[in-house]
Amino acid sequence: MPQLSVDQSRLINPVLTTIAQGISQNDLVGNYLFPQVPVDLRGGTIITFGREHFMQYAGLERTPGSSTPRVQFGYSGSTYSLVDASIEGKMPMEIQQEGERAYGLDGAARALNGASRILQLRLEIAQATLATTLSNHLSTNRTTLSGTAQFSDFSGTSQPLTVIETAKETIRKGIGKRPNVGVMGPAVWASLKYHPVIKDYTKYTGREIATLAILSELTGIPNWYIGDAITFADDATTTSDVWGKDIVLAYTDTASVADQGAPTFGYTYNLNGYPMAEEPYFDRNAKSQFFPVTRCEAPVIAGQAAGYLIKAAVA
Repeated sequence: MPQLSVDQSRLINPVLTTIAQGISQNDLVGNYLFPQVPVDLRGGTIITFGREHFMQYAGLERTPGSSTPRVQFGYSGSTYSLVDASIEGKMPMEIQQEGERAYGLDGAARALNGASRILQLRLEIAQATLATTLSNHLSTNRTTLSGTAQFSDFSGTSQPLTVIETAKETIRKGIGKRPNVGVMGPAVWASLKYHPVIKDYTKYTGREIATLAILSELTGIPNWYIGDAITFADDATTTSDVWGKDIVLAYTDTASVADQGAPTFGYTYNLNGYPMAEEPYFDRNAKSQFFPVTRCEAPVIAGQAAGYLIKAAVA
């Protein structure tokens, strides 16, 4: 294996970094609840804007010489701290095609693809855990279903549209906006699309089961997503759904400080320049090329009032 030249031994390879940034999985949905926001530092403070413009203030009507009411917008809210996560994709020398260059994009893409997917799944799990943990939501913005109230019960007791409407109104009363995103585990959708209450609305559409578009029409929530991601246990045979059996409703948006922000549920803070692919290197002992990939990020709940958790939506 040839030695690296001075040019090749740069710490960051811009071509490979571009490849790492361009890899994504269709079944990952966490960024819909926690949109990516670039930051320059690994730690900082979230500038928060409250409900000042919702308030009714006394003394707005002027009388000669009277004092004018004053209001301050924005304050330093909670802090965030980014986490670095790295992994190296391995490409054994034996499986390289004859004549392939040491830095051939095909080999690099294979190694980077696998490594990047692992880090992407790590973020998805962190986002799902944050969003589906009861204690991360206000006591008024969460509910746990059980028994015949769960959407998997078709006996006529469960009322999914009513539960969702209650969640919508709770968010609206908290931030002045209705949720625009809904994320559910696959087991929830497997029951919802066949639920008698939902099917009663869909029978006039000529469809036997509901679609996400129909669910959007029924609930008034424009964007619904199914968190299909799975993770394997250590035995590599047992799987579990990353998003479990829950539904998370939220209002998510991004806006600048100049715009006084948005009452969004959460963000994923991402350090500028990441994901990053370092220059690959050859390990003589392993007789393999290694492709390091690093992400530096952290999902955070920025506004609890903008989210609502329906825990154990199905049995």
